[in-house]
Amino acid sequence: MSRRRALIRRLRSDRRGVALVEFALTAPLFLLILMGIFDFCWQMYAQQVLQGAVAKAGRDSTLELYSSDQSALDARVKEQVQQVFAGADVKFTRRAYDEFSKLNVPRRYYDTNKNGYLDAEDCFEDGGKAGNGGADDVVLYTVTMRFDRVLPVWKMLGQSPYSTLSAVTILRNQPFANGSDITPDSCLK
Repeated sequence: MSRRRALIRRLRSDRRGVALVEFALTAPLFLLILMGIFDFCWQMYAQQVLQGAVAKAGRDSTLELYSSDQSALDARVKEQVQQVFAGADVKFTRRAYDEFSKLNVPRRYYDTNKNGYLDAEDCFEDGGKAGNGGADDVVLYTVTMRFDRVLPVWKMLGQSPYSTLSAVTILRNQPFANGSDITPDSCLK
Protein backbone atom coordinates (compact mmCIF):
# COMPACT_ATOMS: atom_id res chain seq x y z
CA MET A 1 0.00 0.00 0.00
CA SER A 2 2.82 2.41 0.81
CA ARG A 3 4.34 1.80 -2.64
CA ARG A 4 1.11 2.93 -4.28
CA ARG A 5 0.94 6.04 -2.16
CA ALA A 6 4.52 6.85 -2.97
CA LEU A 7 3.87 6.40 -6.70
CA ILE A 8 0.77 8.62 -6.58
CA ARG A 9 2.65 11.27 -4.58
CA ARG A 10 5.51 11.19 -7.07
CA LEU A 11 3.18 11.52 -10.09
CA ARG A 12 1.36 14.47 -8.48
CA SER A 13 4.56 16.40 -7.96
CA ASP A 14 5.97 15.64 -11.45
CA ARG A 15 5.21 18.58 -13.78
CA ARG A 16 6.82 17.24 -16.97
CA GLY A 17 4.40 16.90 -19.86
CA VAL A 18 1.81 19.28 -18.40
CA ALA A 19 2.13 21.66 -21.36
CA LEU A 20 1.41 18.81 -23.76
CA VAL A 21 -1.75 17.83 -21.89
CA GLU A 22 -2.93 21.45 -21.65
CA PHE A 23 -2.29 21.95 -25.37
CA ALA A 24 -4.24 18.79 -26.19
CA LEU A 25 -7.19 20.15 -24.21
CA THR A 26 -7.16 23.68 -25.63
CA ALA A 27 -5.99 23.10 -29.24
CA PRO A 28 -9.35 21.98 -30.69
CA LEU A 29 -11.13 25.07 -29.37
CA PHE A 30 -8.31 27.35 -30.53
CA LEU A 31 -8.31 25.81 -34.02
CA LEU A 32 -12.10 26.08 -34.26
CA ILE A 33 -11.96 29.78 -33.37
CA LEU A 34 -9.09 30.35 -35.80
CA MET A 35 -10.92 28.61 -38.67
CA GLY A 36 -14.06 30.60 -37.83
CA ILE A 37 -12.09 33.84 -38.09
CA PHE A 38 -10.61 32.78 -41.45
CA ASP A 39 -14.06 31.76 -42.74
CA PHE A 40 -15.55 35.10 -41.67
CA CYS A 41 -12.70 37.02 -43.32
CA TRP A 42 -13.11 34.99 -46.54
CA GLN A 43 -16.80 35.92 -46.62
CA MET A 44 -15.94 39.59 -46.03
CA TYR A 45 -13.51 39.41 -48.93
CA ALA A 46 -16.19 37.78 -51.11
CA GLN A 47 -18.61 40.60 -50.23
CA GLN A 48 -16.03 43.21 -51.26
CA VAL A 49 -15.27 41.47 -54.56
CA LEU A 50 -18.98 41.23 -55.32
CA GLN A 51 -19.72 44.83 -54.30
CA GLY A 52 -16.82 46.15 -56.40
CA ALA A 53 -17.97 44.27 -59.49
CA VAL A 54 -21.57 45.42 -59.00
CA ALA A 55 -20.57 49.06 -58.49
CA LYS A 56 -18.49 49.02 -61.68
CA ALA A 57 -21.30 47.38 -63.64
CA GLY A 58 -23.76 49.89 -62.21
CA ARG A 59 -21.67 52.79 -63.44
CA ASP A 60 -21.26 51.20 -66.86
CA SER A 61 -24.95 50.30 -67.22
CA THR A 62 -26.02 53.94 -67.18
CA LEU A 63 -24.27 54.52 -70.49
CA GLU A 64 -26.29 54.44 -73.69
CA LEU A 65 -24.00 51.74 -75.05
CA TYR A 66 -25.44 49.17 -72.59
CA SER A 67 -29.01 50.47 -72.36
CA SER A 68 -30.63 47.85 -74.56
CA ASP A 69 -28.48 44.81 -73.71
CA GLN A 70 -27.48 44.34 -70.08
CA SER A 71 -26.33 40.73 -70.54
CA ALA A 72 -22.78 41.87 -71.36
CA LEU A 73 -22.56 43.65 -68.00
CA ASP A 74 -23.97 40.64 -66.19
CA ALA A 75 -21.40 38.42 -67.89
CA ARG A 76 -18.63 40.80 -66.82
CA VAL A 77 -19.77 40.79 -63.19
CA LYS A 78 -19.98 36.99 -63.24
CA GLU A 79 -16.51 36.74 -64.77
CA GLN A 80 -14.97 39.08 -62.18
CA VAL A 81 -16.57 37.19 -59.30
CA GLN A 82 -15.64 33.77 -60.66
CA GLN A 83 -12.00 34.76 -61.12
CA VAL A 84 -11.74 34.71 -57.34
CA PHE A 85 -14.60 32.37 -56.43
CA ALA A 86 -14.59 29.70 -59.12
CA GLY A 87 -17.88 27.89 -59.41
CA ALA A 88 -19.89 30.62 -57.67
CA ASP A 89 -23.53 30.78 -58.73
CA VAL A 90 -24.29 34.41 -59.64
CA LYS A 91 -27.84 35.70 -60.25
CA PHE A 92 -29.05 39.14 -61.33
CA THR A 93 -32.24 41.15 -60.84
CA ARG A 94 -33.18 44.64 -61.96
CA ARG A 95 -36.22 46.71 -60.99
CA ALA A 96 -36.91 50.01 -62.72
CA TYR A 97 -38.76 52.92 -61.11
CA ASP A 98 -39.81 56.39 -62.32
CA GLU A 99 -38.02 58.20 -59.50
CA PHE A 100 -35.87 57.61 -56.43
CA SER A 101 -38.72 58.30 -53.99
CA LYS A 102 -40.61 55.23 -55.22
CA LEU A 103 -37.84 52.96 -53.92
CA ASN A 104 -39.08 53.60 -50.37
CA VAL A 105 -42.68 52.64 -51.10
CA PRO A 106 -43.60 49.64 -48.96
CA ARG A 107 -44.24 46.46 -50.88
CA ARG A 108 -47.86 45.35 -51.04
CA TYR A 109 -48.32 41.65 -50.48
CA TYR A 110 -51.14 39.66 -52.11
CA ASP A 111 -51.96 36.23 -50.74
CA THR A 112 -53.10 34.84 -54.07
CA ASN A 113 -54.15 31.41 -52.80
CA LYS A 114 -55.53 32.85 -49.53
CA ASN A 115 -53.75 30.36 -47.24
CA GLY A 116 -52.26 33.00 -44.91
CA TYR A 117 -48.64 32.10 -45.79
CA LEU A 118 -46.07 33.50 -48.20
CA ASP A 119 -45.81 30.98 -51.05
CA ALA A 120 -43.99 31.05 -54.38
CA GLU A 121 -47.22 31.88 -56.23
CA ASP A 122 -47.95 34.87 -53.97
CA CYS A 123 -47.11 38.32 -55.27
CA PHE A 124 -45.62 41.60 -54.07
CA GLU A 125 -46.17 44.98 -55.70
CA ASP A 126 -43.65 47.73 -55.15
CA GLY A 127 -44.40 50.24 -57.92
CA GLY A 128 -41.50 49.04 -60.07
CA LYS A 129 -41.10 46.95 -63.17
CA ALA A 130 -38.67 44.11 -63.81
CA GLY A 131 -35.84 45.06 -66.15
CA ASN A 132 -33.53 47.97 -66.84
CA GLY A 133 -36.23 50.54 -67.64
CA GLY A 134 -35.68 53.28 -70.12
CA ALA A 135 -34.30 56.78 -70.35
CA ASP A 136 -34.03 58.64 -67.06
CA ASP A 137 -35.39 55.73 -64.99
CA VAL A 138 -34.03 54.68 -61.60
CA VAL A 139 -32.81 51.06 -61.50
CA LEU A 140 -32.29 48.89 -58.44
CA TYR A 141 -29.58 46.41 -59.54
CA THR A 142 -29.13 43.39 -57.25
CA VAL A 143 -26.60 40.59 -57.66
CA THR A 144 -26.70 37.46 -55.50
CA MET A 145 -23.76 35.10 -55.25
CA ARG A 146 -23.74 31.61 -53.73
CA PHE A 147 -20.41 29.87 -53.19
CA ASP A 148 -19.01 26.89 -51.31
CA ARG A 149 -17.23 27.56 -48.04
CA VAL A 150 -13.51 26.82 -48.07
CA LEU A 151 -12.94 25.63 -44.51
CA PRO A 152 -14.85 22.80 -42.80
CA VAL A 153 -15.83 24.99 -39.84
CA TRP A 154 -19.44 24.91 -41.08
CA LYS A 155 -19.57 21.15 -40.36
CA MET A 156 -18.35 21.61 -36.81
CA LEU A 157 -20.85 24.37 -36.07
CA GLY A 158 -23.78 22.79 -37.91
CA GLN A 159 -24.02 25.52 -40.54
CA SER A 160 -24.66 25.45 -44.26
CA PRO A 161 -21.85 24.25 -46.59
CA TYR A 162 -22.31 27.32 -48.77
CA SER A 163 -22.61 31.05 -48.24
CA THR A 164 -24.99 33.42 -50.02
CA LEU A 165 -24.14 37.10 -50.37
CA SER A 166 -25.77 39.93 -52.25
CA ALA A 167 -24.79 43.39 -53.40
CA VAL A 168 -27.09 46.20 -54.45
CA THR A 169 -26.56 49.43 -56.31
CA ILE A 170 -29.03 52.10 -57.33
CA LEU A 171 -28.48 54.05 -60.51
CA ARG A 172 -30.25 56.41 -62.83
CA ASN A 173 -30.23 55.84 -66.57
CA GLN A 174 -28.96 58.63 -68.77
CA PRO A 175 -31.62 60.68 -70.56
CA PHE A 176 -30.49 59.29 -73.93
CA ALA A 177 -33.99 59.07 -75.39
CA ASN A 178 -37.48 60.27 -74.63
CA GLY A 179 -38.47 58.72 -71.35
CA SER A 180 -41.91 57.45 -70.51
CA ASP A 181 -43.57 56.55 -67.25
CA ILE A 182 -43.10 52.99 -66.10
CA THR A 183 -46.18 50.83 -65.88
CA PRO A 184 -45.52 48.90 -62.67
CA ASP A 185 -45.78 45.12 -62.50
CA SER A 186 -49.15 44.24 -61.04
CA CYS A 187 -50.36 41.15 -59.22
CA LEU A 188 -53.98 41.85 -60.02
CA LYS A 189 -54.67 41.01 -63.61
